[in-house]
Amino acid sequence: MKTIFLDIDYSIHIVFLCSIFLLLTGCATYPLLSDSENDIVSRDYLIGPGDNVDIIVWRNPEISMSVPVRPDGKITTPLVEDLPASGKTSTQLARDIEETLSRYIQEPVVTVVVTQFVGPYSEQIRVIGEAAEPQALPYREKMTLMDVMIAVGGMTDFAAGNRARVIRNIDGEQMQFRVRLDDLIRDGDVSANVPMLQGDVLVIPESFF
Repeated sequence: MKTIFLDIDYSIHIVFLCSIFLLLTGCATYPLLSDSENDIVSRDYLIGPGDNVDIIVWRNPEISMSVPVRPDGKITTPLVEDLPASGKTSTQLARDIEETLSRYIQEPVVTVVVTQFVGPYSEQIRVIGEAAEPQALPYREKMTLMDVMIAVGGMTDFAAGNRARVIRNIDGEQMQFRVRLDDLIRDGDVSANVPMLQGDVLVIPESFF
């Protein structure tokens, strides 16, 4: 019987030490995200499935219209069928439409205005883990960590906010940075509010305790 209790105590001790180790290494593994990592200039908005675009063809109101970007990333108008739109800026899409319309209209001039914004998944900010409402969010200019947390309804009671991290693609390399969600949300420390970028993934882990 004594041996059994010793084994149980030993197991509990090992689990406790492992938890402490994971807690400490989880905080130390990744550098803290700060404004210095946000010197990257935000990219132009890229059109994605679910967006709505107004296509304005100068002096041709009969083929000017508002169309949705289909789930396959393409758009269709009377003279432009199945034209890829996802992943392009509005200017790039306008030039592509002009090229297609030039078969029917002499020197067409096209303007594209995005009126409903979703964006491609690769440009959205995704929040996973212990958020109240994990989801993918369309990126907005000068979006911050606080804006993201408001959009997802904050954290659950089981979240380890100060062990949260942002996964970011920098020059083709995937890098991870710590963020201080507990300090920001629960303590009101605005110095923990850092800018977010297109394609960021915010991971909020569960607390060990």
